[in-house]
Amino acid sequence: MREATALAKSKAPKLILDGEMQFDAAFVPDVARRKMAGSSVAGRANVFIFPNLDAGNIGYKIAERLGMAQAIGPILQGLRKPMNDLSRGASVRDIVTMIAVTAVQV
Repeated sequence: MREATALAKSKAPKLILDGEMQFDAAFVPDVARRKMAGSSVAGRANVFIFPNLDAGNIGYKIAERLGMAQAIGPILQGLRKPMNDLSRGASVRDIVTMIAVTAVQV
């Protein structure tokens, strides 16, 4: 994570970003003031990178089920042609949304 943060800062110096931090410090302003004083994104981060697929899956399922968020993805990038994935439990809304995302990728 440290190496990725350093690389991102060197490639896009105007991008406002920070490195590793716990989710509560990244998302909750009061916690950010205590844990990450001086961070430019703590408490208001809008991109979260998880250490592995299992952790990411847990995170998005929590957001979807407890936060009533709509999960979109996984969205695959870097392929010659658009291709995405759907969960076995995908709803009709999930399928239509993923079709729209894939159409935009074309």
